[in-house]
Amino acid sequence: MTLSGAQAAYCDRCGRSLADGGHDSCAQARLLEPPRFCGTCRRRMVVQVTPTGWTARCAEHGMIVS
Repeated sequence: MTLSGAQAAYCDRCGRSLADGGHDSCAQARLLEPPRFCGTCRRRMVVQVTPTGWTARCAEHGMIVS
């Protein structure tokens, strides 16, 4: 998922470049857990997990809500 309509360049779970490939395990893990890195700028996001879902906020690109 990307923020502000920008193209994702980084994996939102591990933070590595999507061009590197090998993100199958990241895709599987993302089914159960929130993103940790911004897919646009690779910044570590502030993540809050609640019983009803999660939110992840990038200082540059805003918030993602589950």
